[in-house]
Order: sequence, then structure tokens, then C-alpha cells
Amino acid sequence: MIPQSPDTARRRFAVAAMVGVAVYVLVDVVLQFLPPHYSVVSDAESNLAVGPFGWIMNLNFLGRAVTTMCAIAAMNRVGRVSRLRRTGTLFLGIGGLCSAVLAFFPTDVGLGSGLGAATVAGTVHLYVAGGGFLAALAGILVLTSWMRSVPELAKAYLAAFVLAAITAVGLASLGLTAAIEPGLLGLAERVCLAGVLGWVLVVCNAIRRLSRRSGPILPAGTAISEQAPPSAGTAVQGRQRNVGS
Repeated sequence: MIPQSPDTARRRFAVAAMVGVAVYVLVDVVLQFLPPHYSVVSDAESNLAVGPFGWIMNLNFLGRAVTTMCAIAAMNRVGRVSRLRRTGTLFLGIGGLCSAVLAFFPTDVGLGSGLGAATVAGTVHLYVAGGGFLAALAGILVLTSWMRSVPELAKAYLAAFVLAAITAVGLASLGLTAAIEPGLLGLAERVCLAGVLGWVLVVCNAIRRLSRRSGPILPAGTAISEQAPPSAGTAVQGRQRNVGS
């Protein structure tokens, strides 16, 4: 079996993340047209996991977690290892794991407008969802800053910055609508989700288009002994030069 080259693995992870984003959005749209017909504007996305087709949304939550991990794997194969990238992918990974947890703790529906919980499962869902959004936003902001130092991703920086701003605005709006205008809570949440998913799509598309020469770079100061050993031909040439001298 021939092992995958680093650039092949990077491309596959990026494509997998892009497909994951497309599938997630498609499932969300389809579920909106199925019973019990929740409102896009006023109902939280999590409500789609409650009802006769709720199991599909729970699978979608798990799929979002897998999509996040694929995006992280792709980003970890671009540029040098850095503190910004480690921190950003850590927060983004926490956000992805929170999405997976949501599949096992259904939200409480029928409590009126706004955010609220009446059961243990609903309370866990509420706090995990909020923590996941915050972690995802933190990861996106840090990774967008990291992209500024990665020449390979320079062309995608502006789009990533705009989508990071949309994510931040959406999350801030989510908090405001929950307190002031609960009837717009669903819309605010979906703006935030659009920012997160759009950011992943843009960054992974940029990674997918990288040339094969843009693989991961060893950290500065890496010892020569940690790198690949010289080939046999190089060693023979060195001995010949020593004999000649």
C-alpha cells in the first residue's frame, strides 16, 4: 500500500470539510420544509432535532463535528507550526465537539420565545450550544489572525476576515435578541452559523487550491538530524570531494 503524501492528505481533508459544509446546509434546508415546520426567523436551529425527523438533525450535528475536525486537519498541514495555529485549532475543535454533544441532549421546545430550559437535557443543550458558539468564534478570530502570517493563504484572508466579522455580529445579535427581541432569535443564530460555515468553506477551498510545494514546514530551529537523512548519492558525492581534496 502506497502511503499518502502530505499534500494529498491535506487536499482530501480540505475537500471533505467543504463537502461536510454543503451537506450540513442542505440537510438544514430540507428539514425546514418537514414537520413540524419550525420558523427560520424565530425558532432556534436546535428545534429541528425535536420532532419526527429530529434524528436527521442529530446526525447533522455529528456531521458538523466531523467537518470541523477535517478542516483542522487540513489547516495543520499548511505553513509552520505556530502558537496562533495551535490555539485557534484548539478552540475550533472545542466548538466542533460541542456540536457532537448537542446530538445527545435535545433542546426543550414549547417554552415560549427566547432561550430557556425545563429539563436537564435542555439545560445541557443550552449551555453546550452557547459554549460551542463562543469557542468557534474564538478559534475563527485567532486562525484568521494566523492566516496573515501564512503566504499560502494570503488571497483568502480578506474573505475569511469578513466571515469572521459576520460570525461575531451574528453571535452578538443572538445575545441581544434573546434578551430584547426573542422573535428574531432564529435569524440571529443562522447568521452566526452562516459566518462559521462560510469561514470553513473559504479557508478549506484556499487550502484545496494550494500547490504541491506548499506542504507543512518544520518549525524554525529544528535539528538537522530530525529532518530526512541525505540520500545515498549525496553521501557518495561528499566522499568523492573529500578524496579529491
